[in-house]
Amino acid sequence: MVSSVIFSFFFFSVFTFFCEAQKAPAIFVFGDSLVDVGNNNYLKLSIVKANFPPNGVDFPGKKPTGRFSNGKNPADFLAEKVGLPSPPPYLSISKSNKSMEFLTGVSFASGGAGIFTGTDELYDQAIPLAKQVDYYLAVYEDIVQQLGSAGAQDHLSKSLFAIVIGSNDLLAYIRSRKKTNPQQYVDQMVLNFKGLLKRMHDLGARKFVITGIGALGCTPRQRNHNKTGECNEQENRWSLMYNQGLKSMLQGLKSELKDINYSYFDTYRALLNFIQKPAIYGFSEVKAACCGLGNLKAQAPCVPISTYCNNRSDHLFWDIYHPTEAASRIFADIIFYGPQQYAFPMNLKQLIDA
Repeated sequence: MVSSVIFSFFFFSVFTFFCEAQKAPAIFVFGDSLVDVGNNNYLKLSIVKANFPPNGVDFPGKKPTGRFSNGKNPADFLAEKVGLPSPPPYLSISKSNKSMEFLTGVSFASGGAGIFTGTDELYDQAIPLAKQVDYYLAVYEDIVQQLGSAGAQDHLSKSLFAIVIGSNDLLAYIRSRKKTNPQQYVDQMVLNFKGLLKRMHDLGARKFVITGIGALGCTPRQRNHNKTGECNEQENRWSLMYNQGLKSMLQGLKSELKDINYSYFDTYRALLNFIQKPAIYGFSEVKAACCGLGNLKAQAPCVPISTYCNNRSDHLFWDIYHPTEAASRIFADIIFYGPQQYAFPMNLKQLIDA
């Protein structure tokens, strides 16, 4: 009995010291392939994976990890900014006795995931956002068991909940040309997202980092569909339509739930700035992918038979949709320090202090 008390005291003393050295006690990541750190590796039926070279060519150890990148992705850099280890894939630890890992955060993000369940089109290709929130419920219950109800609420209220989602839903709409008009479609996306945010709030989430959709029409894949290789402006308008609805929803949610705070990152504006002023950010190639095949290296995803560029740091895009490690690092810097035209109503640094 005495040894148990001593162990508990030691555990919480170490845990408290560890947290005080950080800007936030934990970061929980939800989303799609832009921030997937390897969850899809554990989906047996999924072909939406990046656990093969040349992915990971610049990651520590130069091995593919399941990140859709030549190296680290924005989730890794955000964790570094906060003073935390990169959150591990939930599916890598959910069935093992490693509950301590949950206390500093975990990633539920999955390549191909969307706000809508079924966005990935094929069964078990990805973990949709609703299922990611289900997984978070299990983590929440584990944290309550470890810290007690009051301790868990205090811990989670100071933690960060980063969500990068929506691109796959819009790409699914672009591919299918559904009967609903784009405004109705994005309105439903926003409504579904709001419901999931409220559920996360019920489970202790108070500080959200939420990104808008980038200029999808300017990705190598969508440029490749244009004979001129220029951005698809209609698809960009749909991206903006969703982003406007998302911003309005977040402002309304803040009025409804007084105890939440959020930082909205304008991915669209930041990406266009990279494209329009590449030299400022160290890029010389903003249209073509680094890794791929065919025109703009965008006629096929990054696969083992693909060719890839020697200097990844001067490319904006690693593959048909995803940024290079160099671009991801800059995105994270803007999210953390950015002015209001990129991070509204506050940046991540300000959110941590809120």
